[in-house]
Amino acid sequence: MTPKQPAGKVAGSLVSPAQNTWCPGCGNFSIQHMMKSAIAELSEEEGIPLENFVLLGGIGCHGKLVDYLNINSFYGIHGRSIPAATGMRLANPDLKVICHVGDGDIYAEGLDHLIFAAKRNSDITVIVHDNRVYGLTTGQYTPTSPTGFKGRSTPGGITEHPINPLEVMLAAGATHIARGYTRKVQHLKDLFKEAIVHRGFSFVDVLQICATYFNLTDYYNEHAYEVQEGEVDTGRFESALSKIREWDYDREAPIPLGTFYSVEKPIYEEKFRALTAGRPERRALVRKALEEWR
Repeated sequence: MTPKQPAGKVAGSLVSPAQNTWCPGCGNFSIQHMMKSAIAELSEEEGIPLENFVLLGGIGCHGKLVDYLNINSFYGIHGRSIPAATGMRLANPDLKVICHVGDGDIYAEGLDHLIFAAKRNSDITVIVHDNRVYGLTTGQYTPTSPTGFKGRSTPGGITEHPINPLEVMLAAGATHIARGYTRKVQHLKDLFKEAIVHRGFSFVDVLQICATYFNLTDYYNEHAYEVQEGEVDTGRFESALSKIREWDYDREAPIPLGTFYSVEKPIYEEKFRALTAGRPERRALVRKALEEWR
């Protein structure tokens, strides 16, 4: 990108011609536009070629984002986009791999993959479109739905307590943990940029509404606030945990937004390469195995 190509112009070129089918008022629009802007700005500021960004999507309304942005992309099956993301990053260390997932997609079917990616400190970014409901399948509850949630499959309300995904990620070993809200778009874009440039596993849970099946706009507007500098020591586990536990995705409480934890640790891709250094070239191993089985 040259100085004559401002980030705004490039951001506009990243919109694909695909017809958008999200419901009017969906929080996914904010995520799409801020992701587009974040990629364009990082390309300019950090000198990252646009072709080095890769977007992955799972199954759900969130997954359509990879159709709507003109960026290299890949669709994973339900809950399984993270294995593809870690494989891409292992195969090509130049890539910035950004995995867009939904709360039902990744906190249910995909939770095992999410935990292991965090545990390994895979150098990927995971953006969770957390509307706390299965929107594409018309309103079933997810692991972050609040107690008492009434949906198509639970008309009497659920008795379960939701998980706190940020606490799960902190316990699993994620090295960068943040939460945003789709009505605070500039803040959300900054969180995206920070997560993408972080070296290691970065995780952003984005609170958004489902305009059709679970519209929490008034609730979030009343309770969400941006964490100010000095409120949390992002390098200390205990400080991050304390701030993360201010809201448990269920009770009436202030909802902190921002980066809660960010530390540098060796990444999985480097440890993997060190583990395999000095071994025979892969094709030679395959040929040897084929010869043995003839």
